[in-house]
Amino acid sequence: MPLDASRNSLVLPILGLLVEQSAHGYDITTRLRERYGHLSVTRSTVTSLLKALEKAGLVSSGRPERVGNRPPRTAYELTAVGLADFRHKVEAGVRDTPAASVDFVMAVAYVGILPIDQAACILDGRADRLDQELAALSGLPDGDVLEVHMLEVAYWRTIVATEATWIRTLVRRICAREIRWPTQQTHQYGSAEA
Repeated sequence: MPLDASRNSLVLPILGLLVEQSAHGYDITTRLRERYGHLSVTRSTVTSLLKALEKAGLVSSGRPERVGNRPPRTAYELTAVGLADFRHKVEAGVRDTPAASVDFVMAVAYVGILPIDQAACILDGRADRLDQELAALSGLPDGDVLEVHMLEVAYWRTIVATEATWIRTLVRRICAREIRWPTQQTHQYGSAEA
């Protein structure tokens, strides 16, 4: 775990799950494993991160409660500061992360926390940046080098071009209101704008 717990790759999805509903550590661990199989998730890491997030004022905990024969569990919920931090992390993740990164995938998973026009604008800016990266990749000399020694460049061009195309399609669908968006009156994802 990084020394600064807020830099842990699980922080964004933990906060995102708490946007959806308050939960205890075991529930969060289970939901992370179900939803994000590509992430390495342990209950001890989630518990440590929840404590660090609480210390930072991003989440608050209730009194431990016992349900049935289970040990007492502490439920956590997002604070107003936590919600603001979450929005900032999503915005930065969508805007600034490298192409084809897990950080982008985690940020775009929660882009619905942003106002719809802001999300479209940030995504459009990302597509423009990817187009610039693609143009720079296209300028690389490869005529004097055997193709087999430049396969990674061809691969990366394809990855960047595909992501830019996917984002442009997503922006078009967002602007056309083809994708239902959560209301901004509540931070719960369960409510959607018509």
